[in-house]
Amino acid sequence: MLVRVGINKKRKMELYTLLTLMLAIILGAFGSLYFKIGSKKLSKNLSELLKNTALIKGAVMYGISAILYVFSLKGNELSVIYPMVATGYIWVCLLSVKFLKEKMTKEKWLGIFLIIIGVSFIGLGSV
Repeated sequence: MLVRVGINKKRKMELYTLLTLMLAIILGAFGSLYFKIGSKKLSKNLSELLKNTALIKGAVMYGISAILYVFSLKGNELSVIYPMVATGYIWVCLLSVKFLKEKMTKEKWLGIFLIIIGVSFIGLGSV
C-alpha cells in the first residue's frame, strides 16, 4: 500500500519517493564531507589514491545517492524533485560545522533560510 503525501490532489508525492529522495540528499551531503576529508590526503600516485578511504567513501556515497535520485525521479516531476536537492547545501553546511569545525556566518544562515523559502515556493507552485 502506498501512502501519498502533499497538498496537490492531482499529483501527490508518494512516501517512498520522498524517503528515497531524502536519503539521496543526505548521502550526497555525506559524500561531499568525505571528499573534503579525503582531499587533505590527495595524491597523484594511483596506489595512494586507492588507499584514501575517505575519497572512496565519498565516491560510494555519491554513487548511491545518484542511484536513489534516479529512483525518486520515477515517482514525481523533475521540476518538483530537483529543487529539493538544493536542501543538500543545508546538510553540507551543518555537517561542515559539526565535523570540520567550520563557522556559520550570518550570510550562511541567510542562504539556508533562502534555500528553504525557495524550495517551499517551488513546492507550493506545483500544487
